[in-house]
Amino acid sequence: MKPPQPLPLLLLILLSSTVATTTNTTTTNASITPHLPPTPSPTTSPSPPSSSTKPSSPTTSPSPPSSSTTPSSPSTLDPKQLRALQSVNIPTSRDPCSQPSLRNATLCDSSKPFRHLISLRLSNCSDDVALSFTALKSLSTLQSLQFFNCPIAPVRFPADLVASLHSFTCISSLRRLTGVWLGRLQNLTDLTVSNVQVNASAPYVILGNMKKLRSVTISHANLTGIIPRHLHLNLTHIDFSGNKLKGNIPTSITMMENLELLNLSSNSLNGEIPISMGDLISLKNLSLASNSLSGSIPESISAIPGLVHMDLSSNQLNGTIPRFIRDMKNLKYLNLANNEFHGVMPFNVSFIKRLAVFKVGGNSNLCYNHSILSSKMKLGISPCDKHGLPMSPPPAKDDSSSDDSSGDSDYDDSDGDDSSHKDQHHGPNKDDTFLCGHTLNRKFLLSY
Repeated sequence: MKPPQPLPLLLLILLSSTVATTTNTTTTNASITPHLPPTPSPTTSPSPPSSSTKPSSPTTSPSPPSSSTTPSSPSTLDPKQLRALQSVNIPTSRDPCSQPSLRNATLCDSSKPFRHLISLRLSNCSDDVALSFTALKSLSTLQSLQFFNCPIAPVRFPADLVASLHSFTCISSLRRLTGVWLGRLQNLTDLTVSNVQVNASAPYVILGNMKKLRSVTISHANLTGIIPRHLHLNLTHIDFSGNKLKGNIPTSITMMENLELLNLSSNSLNGEIPISMGDLISLKNLSLASNSLSGSIPESISAIPGLVHMDLSSNQLNGTIPRFIRDMKNLKYLNLANNEFHGVMPFNVSFIKRLAVFKVGGNSNLCYNHSILSSKMKLGISPCDKHGLPMSPPPAKDDSSSDDSSGDSDYDDSDGDDSSHKDQHHGPNKDDTFLCGHTLNRKFLLSY
């Protein structure tokens, strides 16, 4: 029986060889798997060897990475509000709450499961942007809504949005505004409308029901009528500049103890400055320029401790310039130009140098004491004679007389672009407590 023995031996050898080959192949595939990237790849195989890797591997999907890394989370905007933004052709990012778009700034709350818009700023709108009542209804969580250079047609605001809004800004935007339209925004604490034509018989049509208002700017809006005599006493900022308001400045306005800024410049106001103006104890910026106000500067103004800016230019104010002005320690901007003041100007060099802006030119009967002030200061008024009267018309400016000016400057009405010597002075702004009054483009030159 010895001859049959080689066959079993041969089978055993073949079987051992097959097992070894299978073992080597398995070992080779297992060593590749750990080096695969964690994100799905087109070469990833759904074969069983993947089950020997991390437990998360079996759930790996061959879909694009973005879908697996951007799941729905509490940080995303409410889909209804996102669709509302898109429906009016407002460009936004994928998630306006985390990445505001280039032109339109957004701010969201932290509510869950979806966040909601509480602030939206639209600027430089394209022609295809069009508001709709339906879209605004979806955005009724907004507390602040701002338009900058968006001359689009206004639309009626839903009641929910009207109730929610606390701040509304419209600058060079929203054609054909009316006082009634603005007056519906009764819960506002901050209203800013500028460079927009507003059809209203008087400011009271707009402000009459705004009991929570703290700051109001309606400027360059073609506004007519008189200044309301009953404004909210908690107002801190009032800017009605660049309109067609007429009548007197109501004395009731001086009861606002919290008022910090009052700009009534460039209107058609007449009468005298209220003698109780000094009751505005919080006032920092006062501009009554470019009206038809008459009378003298009330002495009570000296009682305003923090007054920084006072522009009374281009009126018909008369009398002498009161001496108390030089004792106002915080005053930095003083413009009394183009009035009917007479007599000797009561300011010395130290007071004038303390100011950043000073102008008294255009008062033909006003003069300065030439023993105290140098003729090189170019104040725009003449020196006084021994009787306290102007000696002669103010001399023309001579550039050669400022050789030793050391860079100090006086007002200059030139429109040059020399930014190294020119300070721009614009109308008062609630964010700028030092620059106040109607638009000026002058230099303050002190030459010795």
